[in-house]
Amino acid sequence: MNGAMDSRLNNYAFIDSQNLNLAIRRSGWQLDFGKFRVYLKHRYKVQKAYLFIGYCSWNEKLYAKLRQMGYVLIFKPTLQEHNGPIKGNCDAELALHCVTECKNFDKAVIISGDGDFYCLIKYLKENNKLLKVGIPNKEQYSWLLRTFKDHFFFINDFRKILESKK
Repeated sequence: MNGAMDSRLNNYAFIDSQNLNLAIRRSGWQLDFGKFRVYLKHRYKVQKAYLFIGYCSWNEKLYAKLRQMGYVLIFKPTLQEHNGPIKGNCDAELALHCVTECKNFDKAVIISGDGDFYCLIKYLKENNKLLKVGIPNKEQYSWLLRTFKDHFFFINDFRKILESKK
């Protein structure tokens, strides 16, 4: 039986929300996070989907909506320097959370095209805990990750079923 389809599996997803959102938008569309959560549950048996996101107080409605969709939100405080863009890089939080949760899941799905996750993905693979790496945009991702290309799926290949129709 295909491991990804075994309903007894307890897989977790660890999602770099900024990388996912920006990469999808750069490829010309907007992700429907509700459809994406359903996709992860059905395709990869993801029981828990951790969404790592920068916290901004004015986004409470968005956070409530994401929780209703089935995401577990892990926040990073955000910073804004001199009217520049708001920054809330969650890479360290995602990696640490994934490693500390390792004993609680069968396999992990990492959602990011960021090469900063190379060491995490390598660790998961070496410990037989890596299921998939979801690359948001196949045209733009870190070449450091190509070592794990046999674990890739490209989210923009599923635009027809995952695109927001708003």
